[in-house]
Amino acid sequence: MKKILLPLAMIAAGLGVGSGAAYAAAMLVGPHAGNPARPKSEKTGFVTASKITAPLVLQDGRLSGYVSFDASLEVPLDQIETVNARLPLLLHAVNMQTYRTPMAAGPDGLIPDLGSFRAVVTNAAKQTYGPGVVRFVAVTTAVPA
Repeated sequence: MKKILLPLAMIAAGLGVGSGAAYAAAMLVGPHAGNPARPKSEKTGFVTASKITAPLVLQDGRLSGYVSFDASLEVPLDQIETVNARLPLLLHAVNMQTYRTPMAAGPDGLIPDLGSFRAVVTNAAKQTYGPGVVRFVAVTTAVPA
């Protein structure tokens, strides 16, 4: 009986390990790897939105200070002029959202939370330009204002 169980257990273990490895390889290098929403052939460029001043608001709603950010927006090449022309509207939308969003981090509330600021700029870009125009927001600089 032992002679039959050991080969069957080895076959079952081999099938499990092999299936798991095939699934992992398909996830890493398969056709849907990476960002499926953006085609690989689309050319993009960056538009710089410099000197965005935002209030640092604590979790309880109190003002901690102000911070000045620089951000770059990744957009399709054919949309760069449109995004540049409507940049003041984006800055206005960011201003209208930052005072409601707690972005202060750290024990004293003087450090900006860059993830929160990136989310605010992304939401403001969707409102200003429509969904799908701004592909990515990169916060490049953050200094106290």
